[in-house]
Amino acid sequence: MIAEPAVNLSAELRRLLGPDRVLDAHSDLAVFECDAFVIEKHCPSVAVFPQTANEVAAIVKLCNERGVPFVPRGAGTSLAGGGLPVGGGVMIVLTRMREILEVNLRDRYAIVEPGVVNAWLNKRLAGTGFHYAPDPSSQGACTIGGNCATNAGGPHTLKYGVTVNHVLGVEIVTAEGEIVQVGGPVEDSPGPDLVGTIVGGEGTLGIVTKIWVRLTPNPQGVRTMLGIFESVDDATQAISGIIGAGIIPAALEMMDQGILVAVEEAFHFGFPLDAEAILLIEVDGIEVGLDAQRDRVAEICRQNNAREVRFAADAKERLQLWKCRKQAFGAIGRLSPSYCTQDGVVPRTKLPHILQRIRAIGAKYDLRIVNVFHAGDGNLHPILLFDERNAGEIERVLAASGEILNECLECGGSVTGEHGIGLEKLNFMNRMFTDDDLDVMTRLRDALNPGGLLSPGKLLPTAGACGMEQIHPGRRAAL
Repeated sequence: MIAEPAVNLSAELRRLLGPDRVLDAHSDLAVFECDAFVIEKHCPSVAVFPQTANEVAAIVKLCNERGVPFVPRGAGTSLAGGGLPVGGGVMIVLTRMREILEVNLRDRYAIVEPGVVNAWLNKRLAGTGFHYAPDPSSQGACTIGGNCATNAGGPHTLKYGVTVNHVLGVEIVTAEGEIVQVGGPVEDSPGPDLVGTIVGGEGTLGIVTKIWVRLTPNPQGVRTMLGIFESVDDATQAISGIIGAGIIPAALEMMDQGILVAVEEAFHFGFPLDAEAILLIEVDGIEVGLDAQRDRVAEICRQNNAREVRFAADAKERLQLWKCRKQAFGAIGRLSPSYCTQDGVVPRTKLPHILQRIRAIGAKYDLRIVNVFHAGDGNLHPILLFDERNAGEIERVLAASGEILNECLECGGSVTGEHGIGLEKLNFMNRMFTDDDLDVMTRLRDALNPGGLLSPGKLLPTAGACGMEQIHPGRRAAL
């Protein structure tokens, strides 16, 4: 059973941070009861807002002294419940640690605090000839610290890789309150890949307080195009055809008709509302040969029955296309009061099959499901539309989500590509990994988080029973 904070813990935290950086009134804490995964809600007992690593360390030491659990949180854009304080405890909100500490163009790295919003770094880099490559669709709101926690991806993952491929080092506060640096500005630090372990650890192995990120040179040229298809199957065949031709686009995104309607109503880009699917395709690199690559991609789309292939005429039109894609989730509010986004992965050749199964599962549970996803690497984001005020709909969403993720596993895929396991997919870990695999992961976590107070009840099914009895009963039944 999780210990609740002592009555005077809030007072001690106020002495440590000041009165304006500690919240303990329920009316103030309600905003932190969930992240973007709205089905699960767990309210912290106290929320604190440190501004330095030393303050984070002091908070962690105090929690250890009192036996109180604690969990880090970024901007709250997580889609798997990774930042939820299961069973209560202290929430350490890192959004006030938001400084870009250094930009070193010669050595191609930057140092940022965890609360730096992803898009801020690229805004700072504008005109330098460099950019930070990971670009989650929520990059206008999500933080780089949060991206590290879940090993976030984004549309350009296909060519440039996910967050872990662009993190050189981290400073963390350990579960016991020590400040430790792992990695740094140099490439290939000797010894075990602890950076790769912490990135994607979902805040269960330490609290990241500083990040060294790799800067990537801007490509000489970019070509962006839109393939319009009469059927989802034709669009998925075109995806396989492009990759099969040896072309690795910078991005290869798919949106189906359901999401197209919402996006068109929001942005009036001129999408044909009778199309079943569109592909947003971008190739980049040196200018020589780029037009030929673009034309080959267009040819493959037409060979797979594309009704039309449009080319972005200029940078403004390209940005408008990407605005439509990256703000697609915001446009969903036009379709439904609530939604749940899944994050399964399948081999590209299985895309036609899995999309057919998603349609069948939606019909089975009488749910509308729309799709917008990173098609190039098989990272699906089926979006289940519902009304969270209706308990019956929540139960159907949970059951449908479970079937979709199970099907991803049956296809030889994974239940997460970039959103993480968090609380949402906890029980799928036993299906993805053997007992021996989970034992090794558990021993690693226990070595770095020996008291189990840091982010309990997350990521691993053996992460302790703290507060797990509070998990939604429908989720227990579905999983």
